[in-house]
Amino acid sequence: MNLHRLDLVSLSLFALIVRTGSISKGAALAHLAVGAASRRISELEATIGATLLERHSRGVSLTVAGQALHRHTQRILSDVDLLAAELSDYASGIVGVVRLWANTSSVTQFLPDDLAAFTAANPGIRIELEEGDSREIVVAVLDGRADLGIFADRTPALGLHLVDYRKDRLSLVVPQGHALAGRRTLYFEEVLDYDFVSLAEGTSLAQRLQAETEALGRNLKLRIRVRSFDAMCKMVAAGMGIAVLPSDAVHELLRPLNLRQIALKDPWADRRLLIGLRDAKAVPRHVRLLLEHLERAPASQ
Repeated sequence: MNLHRLDLVSLSLFALIVRTGSISKGAALAHLAVGAASRRISELEATIGATLLERHSRGVSLTVAGQALHRHTQRILSDVDLLAAELSDYASGIVGVVRLWANTSSVTQFLPDDLAAFTAANPGIRIELEEGDSREIVVAVLDGRADLGIFADRTPALGLHLVDYRKDRLSLVVPQGHALAGRRTLYFEEVLDYDFVSLAEGTSLAQRLQAETEALGRNLKLRIRVRSFDAMCKMVAAGMGIAVLPSDAVHELLRPLNLRQIALKDPWADRRLLIGLRDAKAVPRHVRLLLEHLERAPASQ
């Protein structure tokens, strides 16, 4: 078997035939005559040394060898598309792409200004930002889908090099007129008799609240879970419960929704947001530039 004889045209044709279930339909999509397409598939089978397609009256189906080739073909063609996109970026003056995954707290509070300043100073570097839960972000960095990840402290991150990014503070959000609305500060333990609005179970914020509630020997009275800070605030405003949220992330929503923010005196209400990467010694220059920019961001903000 001489794999050096494989060519992208034949692999692309093979993928189209599998997708349509027909050599003639696949040939039409590839803009080839049926005879030419059949010859390419025969040559592909000769190169592989195995039959790839079973021909029958209704079209074609994959053999076991064909299934294996199809899996690899999809990966190869996907990589070629990514390569073409990246080379197109270089041709357009882009010198690098940074895949940045970040949790909602950092996306909402800090990254808009930090990334705007970075791209203004480095127009040749494109940033692909993906928002996710802290645990998802760690996995994305570990398996190479992300170059950098920003997530909350307490998130298991074994195998990653960690750098401090920012600090934020959690506070209690209640509707105006709530029994607690007149308080300026309180401890989390004082509010556990009330219903709560929370983020999804897998988020770092939800897990922190659950852990602190259990440490007090209590149960968190969850009334509803939603997917965003905005949705949490709207649920609180509608009287569905109270919520613990990052102070700066919801500050602009307080007045429009008629909400009150109350400081939590618990030490765990102070959080650190971390930047994680796999290998600090083998970071491409464009990724390092963004990392250094984010490291210089005021850690106290």
